[in-house]
Amino acid sequence: MPLYEMTADTFRAIGEASFSDLKIRERDDLQRLFRSQVDVLGDDLYVLAEEFGEWEDSRRRIDLLAIDLEANLVVIELKRTTDGGHMELQAIRYAAMVSTMTFERAQQIHAEFLNRIGEPSEESRNRILTFLGWDEPEEESFAQDVRIVLVSEDFGKELTTAVLWLREREIDIRCVRLRPYLDGEKRLIDVQQIIPLPEANDYQVQIREKEQVGRKKRAERFDERQRFWEGLVAICRNRKTRHAHIKPGAYHWLGAGSGTRGLSLNYVIVQEEGNVELYIDRGAGAQNKNIFDQLHAKKTQIEQVFGGQLSWERLDTKRACRIKHVIDLGGYRSPEVDWPSIQEGMVSAMTKLENALLPQLNALDLN
Repeated sequence: MPLYEMTADTFRAIGEASFSDLKIRERDDLQRLFRSQVDVLGDDLYVLAEEFGEWEDSRRRIDLLAIDLEANLVVIELKRTTDGGHMELQAIRYAAMVSTMTFERAQQIHAEFLNRIGEPSEESRNRILTFLGWDEPEEESFAQDVRIVLVSEDFGKELTTAVLWLREREIDIRCVRLRPYLDGEKRLIDVQQIIPLPEANDYQVQIREKEQVGRKKRAERFDERQRFWEGLVAICRNRKTRHAHIKPGAYHWLGAGSGTRGLSLNYVIVQEEGNVELYIDRGAGAQNKNIFDQLHAKKTQIEQVFGGQLSWERLDTKRACRIKHVIDLGGYRSPEVDWPSIQEGMVSAMTKLENALLPQLNALDLN
């Protein structure tokens, strides 16, 4: 799409060009200008080095190495192609290579850079500190992360797909498009950050932060449940019950077979309560309902043996059925000091449920 000059009477189109047509070179033109005007890329950055590549077993060089105001390293890769080539893969390698850089090393390479461009190398330390707003170097805060900025005339679908995938995995990588135009003798450059869109970046950060909080809460919940099951299984081992050798997991249920295929005896724990249940799921919905109905016909006898009422859930809109008893002593979010009494209550309830149901399971007509 062309640029337009707006006059009093019309919009005058300014046609697109290409770096190749304009004979703009990657290193001698774009890189040379960006090293002194890196703010054109839209970030508060300070260039540490140009053509940096001081590592063993590699001849590769970073076009520009910078830092941001958070003291993160920033790898800037430049291409004058219309698809970006494979610059994202190249930049990831560079980011890994510089990720262990110290402030002292950054100061050294910046001094070499200043000397090469004819500026006083002895100012290296003070220039970095002034940019960061530090009085003294803070090694623990320096280079905690490495960001990547890809700069090209345009980007192909393969590259942008890879960049979006990396961003979903919290790699700070972005694409800045340089689109050249020719207006008579004037060479114009339209600089646009296309990934992430600046307008969407804050929203995406908020989404990532929300997801991080959610993952943390899920991890905490899984850890709590696993520790709860470990205590319950320990009681089962002492009592030599059916669940004595079940491996504790992080899910909200812990099951063991009843001896009849598709019928499992489960412990279930949620935040505020637990229950024990017979879960009926042999695959075919009609067969599950038939088994449930046979057991329900013996409801009075089963509940007499159990010693209390059970919850009979035929679940007509679902394939499976269940028969359960709720233990209202508390759940996995109860204080841990209360867990042993909750676990004891659940194991005792499961023993009663087994005693009440197993004779009836053995008498089922499964044809």
